[in-house]
Amino acid sequence: MEVTFGGTFIAGLLSFVSPCVLPLVVPYLCFIAGVTLDDLTDEFSSRETRLRVFRASIAFVLGFSTVFVLLGAGIGLFGRSIRQIEPVFTIFGMQFGLFTILAGLVIIVMGLHFLGVFRIAFLDREARFQMRAKPSGPFGSYIIGVAFAFGWTPCIGPVLGAVLGVAGSGDSAGYGAFLLFIYSMGLGLPFLIAALFAGPFLNWMKGIRRHMGTIEKVMGVLLVVTGLLFIFGQMTQFSNWLLNTFPALSQIG
Repeated sequence: MEVTFGGTFIAGLLSFVSPCVLPLVVPYLCFIAGVTLDDLTDEFSSRETRLRVFRASIAFVLGFSTVFVLLGAGIGLFGRSIRQIEPVFTIFGMQFGLFTILAGLVIIVMGLHFLGVFRIAFLDREARFQMRAKPSGPFGSYIIGVAFAFGWTPCIGPVLGAVLGVAGSGDSAGYGAFLLFIYSMGLGLPFLIAALFAGPFLNWMKGIRRHMGTIEKVMGVLLVVTGLLFIFGQMTQFSNWLLNTFPALSQIG
């Protein structure tokens, strides 16, 4: 299942570069650390300022990781229970689980949304958490991270939904929790990199903005493929095929 873990990490990275997350990374870093943009990007900023931003970023990442890991554990436990009562029927000699088909169709619909075949307003909405005062210390940053997990779920929902679908197809709550931990690391690691190298990150962000449309299309294709693999029960077989075809993937995750 190494390729599944690697793919989940990449899913986190894709969520990070989504149009409703990437442009707000720097403002969020300034907010949670209580610094200005000049403080964040000035290469001559004091060591104390840089440490404060980095500590706040770690707490922020831990905040949304807590939510996602608990969600993964819950989905993993639910998926294991639901498979025991899932109606299964046979078509052309192939067995299909009703709930698995429904999950695959939802993922495909999300993929078509990214491809622009149609737009789902709910997935283009983000619920932002507002505070009148800056968070106080690491605990405040942690709470903002928790709020981030809930508030941005509609936006990163298509990719997160696919990861949760994979988590639900596992055998335990532990598997679901670990899968969402990997997803959280894929989403959180760029936040930490941005905190350490804010100036270069801003320059990189300006360059990647012009490719946002392509990124969305790639995400859409991957989601449609994932949904089809779900429906036809080929996730495990596909993972094994990738590992046999590209042995280097066994080093991921």
